[in-house]
Order: sequence, then C-alpha cells, then structure tokens
Amino acid sequence: MTQPRTALPPRRPRFWANWVCAMALLGMHSAQAQSYPSKPIRWVVVAPAGSSLDVIARAMQDRLKDSLGQPLVIENKPQAGGTLGTHEVAKSAPDGYTWLMSYNGPLSFAPYLYPKLPYQPLKDLQPVMITTSQPNVITANVQFPANTMREALALLKASPGKYNFASVGNGSASHLTMEYIKAVTHTYAVHIPFNGSPPAMLATLSGETQLMAAVPTAVAPQVKQGRLKYLAVTSAHRYALLPDVPTVAESGLPELKGFEALAWNGVLVPTGTPRVVVDRINAALNAALNDPTVKERLKTAGLEPVGGSPEQFAKLIHDESTKWAPIIQRAGVRID
Repeated sequence: MTQPRTALPPRRPRFWANWVCAMALLGMHSAQAQSYPSKPIRWVVVAPAGSSLDVIARAMQDRLKDSLGQPLVIENKPQAGGTLGTHEVAKSAPDGYTWLMSYNGPLSFAPYLYPKLPYQPLKDLQPVMITTSQPNVITANVQFPANTMREALALLKASPGKYNFASVGNGSASHLTMEYIKAVTHTYAVHIPFNGSPPAMLATLSGETQLMAAVPTAVAPQVKQGRLKYLAVTSAHRYALLPDVPTVAESGLPELKGFEALAWNGVLVPTGTPRVVVDRINAALNAALNDPTVKERLKTAGLEPVGGSPEQFAKLIHDESTKWAPIIQRAGVRID
C-alpha cells in the first residue's frame, strides 16, 4: 500500500533571505559610518616636507581634525618617486585609518616607468578626492633667443639637439611635459635630468640648459628678478595666478591645439575600504578644501583647489594613464 507523502515545510522565499542579509549589511555599514573615525588617522604623503603635497596636507590638517574629531598624523615618504609610500598604503588594512596623498607620478606614470611596480593604482587603491592641480610653466634662460613658445619650437626644429632642457627628475611631470611637446611638434631637445627643482633651475640660470618645465612657485622668484623668462603655461586655459602668461595652446600651432599637461594630486585609501567610510572621508576633505583659510594657504602656494567625487578622481587617473602611456613609451623612459 502506498504511503502518503509527508508534506514538506514551506520554504522561505529567497527574496526574504536576501532582504534580511541586505538589511544586516546596511546596518553594519551605518554603524561603521557613525563610529568612524574612532582613533587617529595616519596620512602618508609621498613627497618631502615642504613640498606642495606636504603643504596641502598640512593646510587641511586642522580643519580635518575638527570635522572628524580625530588627529591626522602626517608621514612623509618620498622615496622611489613616491611609489614606496603608495605601495605601503595599497597593502594597508582597508579600514579608513590609512590615507594616501599621492600625485600623477605614482598613479598614472609609474605603471609605464617601472618594470616591476608592486601595485596597480586603480586595482589596489580607492580614489577619494582630487585635492589640487596646477600647470607647469615653460621657462627659459634669459639669453635664449626666443620669447614665445612658437619661437622656441621654431629654434628646436631648425637645430635639433642644439638646445637642452632640464627637468626635476627622469619620468617626472617636468620631464614628460617637454617630451609631450616634442612628440606632437616633431622637435628635439636634449633632456638633462636633475634631482629636484633647485639644481634644475640653477642649470637653466647658468645656461647649461636653456629650457625647463616646472611648477610656477619654483621659478617665480627667478622670473621676478629677471633671471628667467616665461614662455607658456601648460594648462588648457590661462593660469589664474599668472594671467599674462599665454598657454602652450596659444602658440597658434595646430598640433598644440587643446594641449594640457597638469600636475595634480589627491587622497586615496586601500581598495576594500567600505563605501560609507570613503564617502565620510570625501565629505570631510571637500569641506576642508572649501574652508577660506585653507583656500588662502593653497593660493599662496600657487595651488588651485579642485575637490569632487571619488568617481571623478578615478576617471582622472584612468584618463591620464591612457594619455601619458604613449608619450612615456615613445621617449623610452624607464626607471629601475
């Protein structure tokens, strides 16, 4: 005789199980956001004390402490072109207590400069916010027989290899900006790398090199004293702090139409940091950047505040990486 089947207990619909999990996760994230931060934050700055990156962090430090309720301890780690400190943060715990202040070198140039880079910028790091940007300015020795960018490029084209340009280091924005100009204008000048802007500027002052791309604050005093002269700024539009200096694009050469090469920087945290924590940091950074006292300190240092969302910063890193890869490869720049 066939036995009647025992009725199975009704299954809980998958929807309700997923809903319970989602609510638990939301509650956990909400608790994280409310409790963060509960201890001091370590802020790794991949540039030396007194550098523009250091100035940005220290200008925002007190405002961030007031906003977050915890002190921020700044550590300067400029070794290996900033890649050492960038890697250190990338492998840190993704809990929001280790921040990185980095720039285009370690984030967009390094994957093409270093054969064994130990991190992948957009895989191992979560962008939080762009802090500032500024153009380089193309300067020349006062004896250089050109007073505009167009005249300078005509000289380089007429006498390839006759003139030298200094940079603040191999693979730096100072170096690659000039390589970019050379690439699109089919001109040639000899690259002479130096360890930082002071020796590069001295070489240009002495006439050992004739040209140099550097951040405005590095060369402005020498220009004021009549020892160097401006040729152009590398921003797409005129630089607010040097409104009388034309852009590279204003040289009138069709191949330089739309030219832009900026030095930019921003804050990142390790990948895996909860989004609610990233958003909390982003909000605090944007608020600090909009503080009038912070703005004035940055302006004095020649820096233009940017701010914005994590997505905007991620796009900048990606787009700049795509833009500069062929320039680096064409120039054959490698750092071991």
